[in-house]
Amino acid sequence: MNELLISTPTHGRVLLRAADSPAALLIGFHGYMENSDIQMERLAAVAGAERWTLVSDQALNRFYKGGQLQEVVAGWMTRQDRDAAIADNIAYIDRVVETVAPSDVPIVFAGFSQGVAMAFRAATRGVRKGAAVIAVGGDVPPELLADSAVTFPPVLLARGERDEWFTAAKHGADVAALNSRGVEVEGLVYDGGHEWTEEVSRAAARFTSARCR
Repeated sequence: MNELLISTPTHGRVLLRAADSPAALLIGFHGYMENSDIQMERLAAVAGAERWTLVSDQALNRFYKGGQLQEVVAGWMTRQDRDAAIADNIAYIDRVVETVAPSDVPIVFAGFSQGVAMAFRAATRGVRKGAAVIAVGGDVPPELLADSAVTFPPVLLARGERDEWFTAAKHGADVAALNSRGVEVEGLVYDGGHEWTEEVSRAAARFTSARCR
């Protein structure tokens, strides 16, 4: 029995809140079993967001939460056909950027949990390189750290001090790995668990404003 991978077009759901003469585009990626509405709420809660165009991308793999039909959620990928899924996701975000991003406006990619990997991949391997990455509750993709050709923008890497998934050991190892590559990285540990809190929103506002004036 042979296994085939067949390429086929699909459509991604993207939420857009445009600003007049934006200082930056803040493009967000939600976590597993979430959707673009949830991530848009996080982006909108960042102080100063009224000066930025906000874009919240929904993962292509949609499903019903808990088997019920009321709420549609999504996930970015599974381990099955991982490399093909990564390529599909980067191509999807490239289309988003080409559609909504003016060429003269810097882009900050912001991910939560599973969406952190997508923020890093879009910022480093996408058609438009990121001005910064905001990563909350997730680690740096190992294939990017292993590739010496990858250039990382400034990074805010945040974890909740009670986060049992993105552990202190993982967080510390990623901060050290980025530092060893000469990356401008801010490691933030905030009061909370596996969640995006008000403290994260304040840090994201400060981090973005300092790089996108």
